[in-house]
Amino acid sequence: MSVYITSTGSFLPGPPIDNEEMEELLGFVNGNQSRLKKRILKSNGIKTRHYAINKHHETTHSNADLAIQAARQCMQRSGLPLNKIGMLSCATTQGDMVIPGFGSMVQAGLGISDVELHTSHGICSSSAMAIKSAVNNLLVGDQNSALVITSELVSRLFKNTRYEAAGGVDAIDFNAEFLRWMLSDGAGAVLLETQPRNRCLRINWIRSFSHADAYPVCMGIGTPSDKNDARTWQDFATYAEAEAAGALLIKQDVRLLENIVKLGVDGALRLIEEGVLDVNEIDHLLCHYSSHYFRGKIYDMLEMAGAAIPEEKWYTNLYTRGNTGCASILIMLNDFLQDERAKPGDNIVLMIPESGRFNNAYVHLTMVE
Repeated sequence: MSVYITSTGSFLPGPPIDNEEMEELLGFVNGNQSRLKKRILKSNGIKTRHYAINKHHETTHSNADLAIQAARQCMQRSGLPLNKIGMLSCATTQGDMVIPGFGSMVQAGLGISDVELHTSHGICSSSAMAIKSAVNNLLVGDQNSALVITSELVSRLFKNTRYEAAGGVDAIDFNAEFLRWMLSDGAGAVLLETQPRNRCLRINWIRSFSHADAYPVCMGIGTPSDKNDARTWQDFATYAEAEAAGALLIKQDVRLLENIVKLGVDGALRLIEEGVLDVNEIDHLLCHYSSHYFRGKIYDMLEMAGAAIPEEKWYTNLYTRGNTGCASILIMLNDFLQDERAKPGDNIVLMIPESGRFNNAYVHLTMVE
């Protein structure tokens, strides 16, 4: 038995926001322009992105809303009724609520009854976990179809008021501001079935390698700005105290971030050594690199290892869609398929590095009639 991606969909809220508009929309911290924004944007290469908040900092779509819109597009394209879905598998970094699980909120919004439910929690690579959970479910024969949805709504964390509550300009360092100019909102969805329909993608394998045992946290929310303070946001007397200590800011340890390239390439080389991956048979590479800065580094390291993938085989929508975390790879896959770049027999590899505590995932697909 095989599992196929028979339909895809995505949803990006609001109009594209360019680099000149974004700080005005997110808000100036203490009324001051960022000294770091231009430097970070030059490095990541992103030109436009989408936000689910408006200039008044009102939320235009919840995270569940984004997921539901992507799912509806996917299902409309497939022609399969929602009540035929056997499993709903969702992924997000942060749902609208702490509990219940994100999948429960999405299921309720879609109105699907008696579905088998899964929520994958993590950062970027949680998308691959959500897909693999659904694939394994179908392979053992529990269901014949699964709807996988990945969605992110991070812009709410980037309002200027969040930073001001943590001490403002004087208290915010590079690590705390870095992701403000990197991340944005959106959702992607795929329909998985055990029978192919029209032109679709066969899922050949999914593999991942986590390095949480070997590296400290590189990207996270929940710890104070003071690295000598071992508390998490739940250990403070009040949430207001946690916020004032910077424990509710999303942070990236940029000194550790360089490891993401090495570990991502190491995982690919391991798959090559195992005989699972043959770079000469890759027709298209969809790599979720978070910044243009990393593209050249990944290419150069693969080339040095004798496993170069020609640049004309690379596909990305980073520069126009932004970095939407775990939703990125499915939004990218949807755009790629809408561009009709692949033909039957083509092999497509999805590469998904995650910097949270370094988890790298790989998905191998083949287009079939």
